[in-house]
Amino acid sequence: MKLQLHRCPTNTVASSALRWVSRAVPRSLQGASKAEPRCEELRAKLLDRRWALLSPDSQIQRILLSSKLARNGDGLVPQRSRSNDNDPSLEGGIVENDSQVPSFYIVRDDLIHPLVNGNKARKLDALLPFLEDHSVTDVVTCGGCQSAHAAAVERGLRSHLLLRGEQPDVLTGYNLISTMYGNVTYVPRSLYADREEMLIRHAGLVAGSSGLVVSLNDMLEAPWIKQKGGRKVAIVNEGAGDSLALLGMIRLLCYLSENHLFGKERTVKFVVDAGTGTTAVGLGLGAICLGLPWEVTAVMLADSIEQYRKRELQLIFDFRRHFGFNLVHCSNRMDNGVVTWVERHQPRKFGNVIDRELEVCQQIAQQTGILVDPIYTLAAWELATSLSEKEERGGANVVMLHTGGMLGMFGLAQRYKSHFRTLKDQSNG
Repeated sequence: MKLQLHRCPTNTVASSALRWVSRAVPRSLQGASKAEPRCEELRAKLLDRRWALLSPDSQIQRILLSSKLARNGDGLVPQRSRSNDNDPSLEGGIVENDSQVPSFYIVRDDLIHPLVNGNKARKLDALLPFLEDHSVTDVVTCGGCQSAHAAAVERGLRSHLLLRGEQPDVLTGYNLISTMYGNVTYVPRSLYADREEMLIRHAGLVAGSSGLVVSLNDMLEAPWIKQKGGRKVAIVNEGAGDSLALLGMIRLLCYLSENHLFGKERTVKFVVDAGTGTTAVGLGLGAICLGLPWEVTAVMLADSIEQYRKRELQLIFDFRRHFGFNLVHCSNRMDNGVVTWVERHQPRKFGNVIDRELEVCQQIAQQTGILVDPIYTLAAWELATSLSEKEERGGANVVMLHTGGMLGMFGLAQRYKSHFRTLKDQSNG
């Protein structure tokens, strides 16, 4: 299956990459009517380009929350109950609370591709066509053993993937997909700690004596660089943490703010889990650039707030430097950052599964038909649940972006066998 690259809003341009097809009701950016001038300006300067995704669409569902009493060894205790409205009404961006229970909306980016992680597909939306347009032959990137980003870049280019740690005895999940599509090298954690040096060194080996190594920043700032022969090797940061990746998230927000969805006037509290934080920064920048009264809150999963804030400021700086978009009209909103960073409900070392998390994931799947994982998306689900309870009476719409990552569950089952045996015992009981 070949990917069809698209320019929005002009006609489709054929390409040789794989095709990603949205499962949502077809509606492209050019379908919006009566858009605000700021959105039109944004489209003209940033969004009129080739894209990897056929359209920015995504399914939107509504999660209804309630509590009931259940009996355990200590007597009657509240127990969370959840249900899923697969076709919620979003007329004019004003959503009436037609029930007596709190609720939140979930953007199902986990459904936009069967293999590629939802937020990774968004971050590669503008990046992949850019690489093709610059005649890149090879991509060098890095990630954890079950990195969905490492699997996502394997689309029409030779991919060289540096995975942290040791090769598992049995390949599964994203690790298996990465190995099937790309050239995988396992890197000791001591070397992986200096990602920049590691990537540059490996890219040099791939390019050889006759090749050229470039970063995305190189190509954005000096697009006249030509390759006369040999390989042209591009370095993509871990988690696609580059300014180009922000464009896909901005494209998504432009779609979600159309009048037939959440609109541009209603207050929205947007929730997302944060690995590198690039997805959250892209959403935050999109809200500011489009003049939306939307707040973006990200659950920190892999680092300290100081490191997330540092990465946020660097991405904002690169975005303004590379795309020259005038953000003077919203500089006050940017002074304090574009994302609210918060700790997860149960802080712990990244990558660890703790007691009862898989049980909660199982309950959510059985009650709503939505699969979340204990490392990433469960954290966003918990925050969306908490915020929806606070906003129950006429407050803001709470919207969670489901970033996907379900193939990573297979790797977790390898590492945390005792937790998954517990699920097995429950199902047999």
